[in-house]
Amino acid sequence: MIIWLIGMSGAGKTTIGRLLHSELHAANPATVYLDGDLLREVWGEKTGHDIASRAVNAGRISRLCAMLDRQGFDVVAAVLSIFPEWQAWNRQMFSSYFEVFLDAPMDVLRARDTKGLYAAAAAGTEKDVVGVDIEFPRPPAPDLVLDSSGAAGDPAALATAILRSLREAR
Repeated sequence: MIIWLIGMSGAGKTTIGRLLHSELHAANPATVYLDGDLLREVWGEKTGHDIASRAVNAGRISRLCAMLDRQGFDVVAAVLSIFPEWQAWNRQMFSSYFEVFLDAPMDVLRARDTKGLYAAAAAGTEKDVVGVDIEFPRPPAPDLVLDSSGAAGDPAALATAILRSLREAR
């Protein structure tokens, strides 16, 4: 099973992904957590944030998940995922795929801005920021859409909702 958490920066992917991984790993130690930002560090090279570089990175993450899937691992992947063609590829290539879109309005994401990306983009010191100068296309066919803003955005409650939906989907 590959659980693909999609959302813009500040939507809660990392926090929710870690909570999901903790719960799933307790039941199945062959569960891996992958975070898009951490994978950029693992690749060991300065992968850019322009569209072409993001496409290369998206392919790497999907292919890594496919390799882990073939080896019997479950994966929780927290990724920005702006390429519907890779989302479609995932559906075809993974043995089991569950896509979750963590939706939040831009004003909430800007208020959270833990990485300072949106502030830097507004100041003109950061470019190629998804949601500012790169479009974030809503995923065309997520299995679950969750509002991750305001009171609805409690990470533990959202992780619980995802786990409940996974059980119902099986």
